[in-house]
Amino acid sequence: MFHRLAALTTLLATALVLGAPAAANPFETTLDNGMKIIVKEDRRAPSVVHMVWYKAGAMDEPDGVSGIAHMLEHMMFKGTETLGPGEFNRRVSAVGGRDNAFTSRDYTAYFQQVPPEHLEQMMQLEADRMANLKLAEEQFLPEVEVVKEERRLRTDDNPRALLFEQLMATAFLSHPYRRPVIGWMEDIETYTMADAQRWYDDWYAPNNATLVVVGDVDHQAVIELARAHYGTIPSRVLPGRRIPAEPPQRGPRNTVVRAPAELPMVALAWHAPTLRAPTQDEDAYALQVLSSVLDGFDGARLPRHLVREQEIAVAAGASYGGTGRGPSLFLLMATPAQERSVTEVEQALLAEIRRIADEGIAEDELRRVVTQAVAGQVYKRDSLMGQAMEIGFLELAGLSWRDEEALLDGIRRVTADQVQDVARRFFDPDMMIRAELVPLPQSTTTAARVSPLLRH
Repeated sequence: MFHRLAALTTLLATALVLGAPAAANPFETTLDNGMKIIVKEDRRAPSVVHMVWYKAGAMDEPDGVSGIAHMLEHMMFKGTETLGPGEFNRRVSAVGGRDNAFTSRDYTAYFQQVPPEHLEQMMQLEADRMANLKLAEEQFLPEVEVVKEERRLRTDDNPRALLFEQLMATAFLSHPYRRPVIGWMEDIETYTMADAQRWYDDWYAPNNATLVVVGDVDHQAVIELARAHYGTIPSRVLPGRRIPAEPPQRGPRNTVVRAPAELPMVALAWHAPTLRAPTQDEDAYALQVLSSVLDGFDGARLPRHLVREQEIAVAAGASYGGTGRGPSLFLLMATPAQERSVTEVEQALLAEIRRIADEGIAEDELRRVVTQAVAGQVYKRDSLMGQAMEIGFLELAGLSWRDEEALLDGIRRVTADQVQDVARRFFDPDMMIRAELVPLPQSTTTAARVSPLLRH
């Protein structure tokens, strides 16, 4: 659901997965009702991944119902006009498959992985809940409690998650990325079934959905199945997307989170460009490489210098996604070692950026980053789920699976001078967003909350 602090660059991972030579290029069409269909034939294993992606995530939510996209995701498993609660999962399991769903700031997606002969049944099930979801109070109210428990477990009882939640709320004043995907607890507590129904009615339409199928299939047969099951669902007029732009940052921002924890932590962020034009946005590629130089492999600068050599931190890293429907941040984060202070690790993080800005990086270091990234992604070429995930992610981020060569070329074009240039330009201390975790004593009576009802 939430973004990982990836060790390898998102764009390079995407490009390598999509560029794997063992599978054919995808086939794409659009049904008469506006639903996009993308099929990639990969016959190396008798399996198929079936995914439906809706262009509706946390960024589309109105104020006051933060997290309703995630709440509706839960309710999608609670039954339709013809299926009872939990029946969807049972039918997938009965054919030897697996299924789940996830919500992000940009989208909500549902998937099943099954033997190919059961693909049509998955389409029947997914099309049914696209058109015929049945919400009931006896299912809705208990699921609100499940979501509240999920928030407690994953955020309220997790000091690192609390820190990054507060960082996002500080980095964005207007843009909806400021809200957590799971929602603020105060909003979750006031959900009504009408809120969930409205979200479903607004966004769960075929003309707001993309079907991705990857596996041991014939693309023409898949498209015909999609036309038979999804093509009969009428399109709907979608609400206008009035996503507020983020106003210019006028100076440094700072926030402090006090929570039970063993060690403090500091996270530093700067607004950075999001890749929109794969053949032109050179800064985005250079920032991706910079992120990997700092934290892209075992010998990267932050873990090597701050953790192993200086022993000033027990963990240190960098993160830059650079893709998505909204704006991007470049993050640095570190947890100081015992007897070392937050100030020390913060200065050490900034010193690593300054060193690259002043001295640049060597050509062999640049090449090593690319080589390490390739090695780290080689096994993903054999993953049907990995291929489907990357196709869907690109499509919902405003890019396309057709951009694979441009993405590869963009990384290949990055020079050491470009990496030094972005290190000089994007890390103004007067534009820094800083979040610090101040540990409070941990209660000896606090036990980890685990609910068997949590799906994710």
